[in-house]
Amino acid sequence: MQILTVATSPIAGQKPGTSGLRKKTRVFMQPHFVENFVQAILDATGGAKGKTYVLGGDGRYFTPRVAQVILRMCAAQGAQRVIVGQDALLSTPAASHLIRLNGADGGFIMSASHNPGGLDEDFGLKFNTANGGPAPESVTDAIFEATRTISAYRILETQDIDLSQIGESRMGDMRVSVVDPVADYAALMETLFDFPRLRALFAGGFRMRFDAMNAVTGPYAKEILERRLGAPEGTVLNATPLPDFGGLHPDPNPVWAKALIDEMFGPDAPDFGAASDGDGDRNMVVGRGTYVSPSDSLAVLTANAHLAPGYRGGLAGVARSMPTSAAADRVAEAMGLAHYETPTGWKFFSNLLDAGRVTICGEESFGTGSNHVREKDGLWAVLLWLDILAARGQSVAEILADHWKTHGRNYYSRHDYEALPNEIAERIVGGLRDKLAGLAGQTFAGLVVEAADEFSYTDPVDGSISAHQGFRVMFEGGARFVIRLSGTGTEGATLRLYLERYVPGPDGLDEEVQAALAPVIAAAEEIAAVRRLSGRAGPDVIT
Repeated sequence: MQILTVATSPIAGQKPGTSGLRKKTRVFMQPHFVENFVQAILDATGGAKGKTYVLGGDGRYFTPRVAQVILRMCAAQGAQRVIVGQDALLSTPAASHLIRLNGADGGFIMSASHNPGGLDEDFGLKFNTANGGPAPESVTDAIFEATRTISAYRILETQDIDLSQIGESRMGDMRVSVVDPVADYAALMETLFDFPRLRALFAGGFRMRFDAMNAVTGPYAKEILERRLGAPEGTVLNATPLPDFGGLHPDPNPVWAKALIDEMFGPDAPDFGAASDGDGDRNMVVGRGTYVSPSDSLAVLTANAHLAPGYRGGLAGVARSMPTSAAADRVAEAMGLAHYETPTGWKFFSNLLDAGRVTICGEESFGTGSNHVREKDGLWAVLLWLDILAARGQSVAEILADHWKTHGRNYYSRHDYEALPNEIAERIVGGLRDKLAGLAGQTFAGLVVEAADEFSYTDPVDGSISAHQGFRVMFEGGARFVIRLSGTGTEGATLRLYLERYVPGPDGLDEEVQAALAPVIAAAEEIAAVRRLSGRAGPDVIT
């Protein structure tokens, strides 16, 4: 074995986004690309000497090769130990848990989340810090700066480690611990939820479908739902993680999980349906004939979390990302809980969680989680829904109806315009920015603008400021729209338009969502002209 110092030079485009670095797989496969980025992570975080790391990912194409590179680089730079999921598999929430459980110094997560996988699709790599959460902006900024000045990287010349066998081995002086990727996570879930009650639910004939979308959550769902809770075999669909997700787009929404939606709205629908994404941190929840928006899901979970054993002591507070609807705010206000509005990105929740200010957090992009880890957690959200259903003895539709009668309904939808030319996206955003100051008091499509701004967030824990986080236009009566450019795409620009309208009830709580939002949709087009400026007839995806 020999430690090599390899001369290199900066590679453009290695700036981490809200969830690490995501590019086309072929970009990651370029000479020195992975090595440069890993070296930049190690340099920006104080080096690897004496440290312990967690390593795993969602199993997408190129994962095995990147795992071996990371191991060899950590070994070359003095790391004490790396804990790896068997076959380099770990869901993102499971990786977060392993970091915290083992007191690790951080973790490398190989995933592009809900993006498609394969040779011609997407790959991603992100670094999570010792609290188990995504690296904060101060760290990602330092990583990016290191990518711009790199001149060499260090790597151990050695044979690959066999990651298919659980157990201990060595790579140079570094311990490599290959662990069951599911066991510790499943044990954690047993401390949070009433497994005997859930076993009784399934024993009583409760029917469920969980679509793992050929992604990493499959083994977790099979172990927990079918083996530990006794759901019938076949409850979990598409349960084997595949490098290209079997050609599926592993994004749990009504468009990409259409087969599940069709079954849940069919004549012999199960009682409950759910899906998770590529790396297991997102979730979609569906009842029989009833779709649950992520914003409504966050609000319902907040209102009912006390029914699960892990949350019977009450919640410290709730946080939501700015584009997420205000439904959870209304629950928090009714319960006397603190509530926070943050930029998009789970790292903004981590400070609040670490400080004990909140217990549950959520994003409109199908991400929900709690203080059990420092990532959103798709299967956790599904299990909490199941525990609530078992405790209340009601259907998903009945729980939603009761919730809206109590708190009113925030009609909500997201319209995605994908792969826009960057100059078109910037023209839309720039035009809206120029209009913001003069919008208050004006009427569009019958709605009066109450306020408009470009969202800036001051972290209440550390005082850091995150500006330019998206545009908000608020109307009298609780309606609003939000526009922001997403940081999770790998081609062109993805512009997201978020639409919301509040109806206090008791009337008007059962309208079709897009019809209920029609005035907000019309006002948003009058103000921002997304369709006109993009030349698109409408959004590519509506959720």
